[in-house]
Amino acid sequence: MSSNRPGHIRLTSHPGPQAHRWPLRWGGATPADRGPVVASVTRLADRNAIGTHGGSYSLYRALAVSSGAMSALQRPDLSNTHPVVEIGPHPQWSEPDRIVSLDPWGHLVGDVFADAIGEGVDVRPSIAVTRARINLPELSALLSAGGLRADGRVMHPGGDVSVVKAAVDPVWWLPGIARRFGVTESNLRRTLFEQTGGMYPELVTRPDMEVFLPPIGGISLYVFGDPAGLADRRVPLTCRIHDECNGSDVFGSDICTCRPYLTHGIEECIRAAQAGGVGLIVYNRKEGRALGEVTKFLVYNARKRQEGGDQAATYFERTECVAGVQDARFQQLMPDVLHWLGITRIHRLVSMSNMKHDALVAQGIEVGERIAIPADRIPPDASVEMEAKKAAGYHAEAVPDEAALRATVGRPLDEM
Repeated sequence: MSSNRPGHIRLTSHPGPQAHRWPLRWGGATPADRGPVVASVTRLADRNAIGTHGGSYSLYRALAVSSGAMSALQRPDLSNTHPVVEIGPHPQWSEPDRIVSLDPWGHLVGDVFADAIGEGVDVRPSIAVTRARINLPELSALLSAGGLRADGRVMHPGGDVSVVKAAVDPVWWLPGIARRFGVTESNLRRTLFEQTGGMYPELVTRPDMEVFLPPIGGISLYVFGDPAGLADRRVPLTCRIHDECNGSDVFGSDICTCRPYLTHGIEECIRAAQAGGVGLIVYNRKEGRALGEVTKFLVYNARKRQEGGDQAATYFERTECVAGVQDARFQQLMPDVLHWLGITRIHRLVSMSNMKHDALVAQGIEVGERIAIPADRIPPDASVEMEAKKAAGYHAEAVPDEAALRATVGRPLDEM
């Protein structure tokens, strides 16, 4: 099937490898070496990536186009959209297997690929960096109670907190993803094709296309203090890596510790920035341990209705019975965004998750002190979750690592 309409994708069975006008060399040391990621649906001859820009939001774009609210030929005007602060390049950007799930040049495409864009090539940013202020009721309450202080730089008298924030869309380099998970690329491609109902035939028909823009949620970053300090091992870094929980993070559900741990992490990041360090919140869109909110709510029902009520001993069993797996977050890809920021050392990790800690260490990022959520922040209904995680080995006991404390907190700043 084919058509001359703009944006109409030709359906094929096996076109085979093709020469690309814009070849991609993942891990190239410069933009020219690496080449632009082009997932255009308007100039098909330029495409060198599977999928399309915008991930899951491309479906809403399709609705806008089909309803006549938007032109299929619409292209973004990138004037004045460049990042508000400089990020990179960092050495990790040119190590192909170090960053496999995002485009390290994704925030700079408007500048580094300006010539190609000027020629009409549809190159779009996959990362945006801006400034903002945030305000949470828990922070305002701490400010009023004297638990936090307004310094006029990080935290302001009204409770607002100044941050630099970034949004990151996923861009998967399939050979690197396969190696990270210890599978063959062909098996990965075939499984992605099958489990998306054949939505992306190029996964199995175009082995020459190694980059895939998956229709999944991305990452939000919030930086407290000077972002330049993130890549400087001498600057103390406090970091909370948080996986999305809409029910708790937004609506305050008390069945888990997600929002309390998130606000505690933000609190610690503020203190770090005020003390001359830098704070970082990494917010991953992985709702319900990447099983989705519908599955999560089904598990809630199953846990509450079982004989004997909600129990730590059967916490993960009920999840696996409904979802087929206890946890689908698979933290192997999580460190990539830290490599993008140039981070090699986290002095204080606001998390007791062994999965997150081990994934960071496995990717060469040093971790010092681990900060547990204070006991008085844990909602009563969340005690089952906490006990289950500890029993299953997901969480370390809330005991500071003395060696790590000596290695970070106890050393002079100029030696860190």
